[in-house]
Amino acid sequence: MTSPTRSKFTPSRRELGALTMGAATAAAGASAAVMPMDMEIKTPDGVCDVNFTHPIGKGRYPAVLVWPDAFGLRPTFQQMGARLAAEGFAVLTVNQFYRTRKAPPFDGPVNFADPAVRARLMELRTPLTPEAVARDALAFIAWLDRQAVVNKKAKLGVVGYCMGGAMTMQSAAAAPARIGAGCSFHGGGLVTDKPDSPHLLLPKIKAAYYFGVARNDDAKEPQAKDALAKAAAAAKVKAKVEVYDADHGWCVPDSAVYNKDGAERAYGEMVSLYKKALV
Repeated sequence: MTSPTRSKFTPSRRELGALTMGAATAAAGASAAVMPMDMEIKTPDGVCDVNFTHPIGKGRYPAVLVWPDAFGLRPTFQQMGARLAAEGFAVLTVNQFYRTRKAPPFDGPVNFADPAVRARLMELRTPLTPEAVARDALAFIAWLDRQAVVNKKAKLGVVGYCMGGAMTMQSAAAAPARIGAGCSFHGGGLVTDKPDSPHLLLPKIKAAYYFGVARNDDAKEPQAKDALAKAAAAAKVKAKVEVYDADHGWCVPDSAVYNKDGAERAYGEMVSLYKKALV
């Protein structure tokens, strides 16, 4: 569960900023108007560029931390964050690659068969050790808890796609008292034979979890879902693990394998979990 799929669209930095407001507002129209903002957050390792979106008004909302896929922070994830914010959440979507490059991490079309592209991805991913992700998560959570629109009495949610799936577990283990629900969609590397495998963090996690697995990831590693479910049960973590009839990347609208039916089902599972757990 590790191979990212090809992106259909990767904007320039200028396009990323220009698309933020329009795309996010359109995505949020179903439930409530939202306020998307491009911002920066100081972490122990530098300054991270982020997108923060929340409903317009004087309310306070449960917060959700979003870890994007291997293509990073871009308009598609701003749209996804706006849609979730319209459900009544304060949504922080981060550029996990900030140590190396501001969003978006790739300029122009992305083809992972290209050695140069794969080298760039390796450069971006190398600093993202489990310890670094944990530091980032704690910094992002602390920032969220300082925002007037965030309900600090409610538990916080986390969601990740592709490589972001493992990062949700690293986050939930770093802040078990704060994170109450986690979702991983077509997550990569959740179960490995390494001592830092994310599934080994489950005893430290107190969050309820939903794991949506891509069919082609499951075909390559059919034992992974079972090991994940077994580890969750042993740790007494309430977790649901499901294989979707869709390929790796199916949840993200600009993915070449985007599957609308599967994406809507995954979105429904996420919102349902958050509305039950983030209280």
